[in-house]
Amino acid sequence: MEVEFVKIEVLLPVEYINKLRDELNNSGFLTVGSYDNVVSYSFVHGYWRPLHESTPFSGKKGEISFGTECKMEFRCSYINVREVKDIIHKLHPYEEPIINVMPLLNE
Repeated sequence: MEVEFVKIEVLLPVEYINKLRDELNNSGFLTVGSYDNVVSYSFVHGYWRPLHESTPFSGKKGEISFGTECKMEFRCSYINVREVKDIIHKLHPYEEPIINVMPLLNE
């Protein structure tokens, strides 16, 4: 089975949603049929603990932190995953962004 499309999830602060959406859309990655800017997001809660060698965006090294961020979700062609991830890494404020890529079998 060949995968044509994937779902991408990325966790990030809410204030970065529009900037990332704009960049992905301007690159043509958020178009579905006759629509562009096709993306959704939801608020999620999470925990993290920056380790000694980290440079945290938020939280203190060695302490468990808790906070709210957004999970941004969208569909894109499998062949564009590398370029999409490059855009995310370029704009994302976290040292280690969480980016999940899942094959879509319903296409």
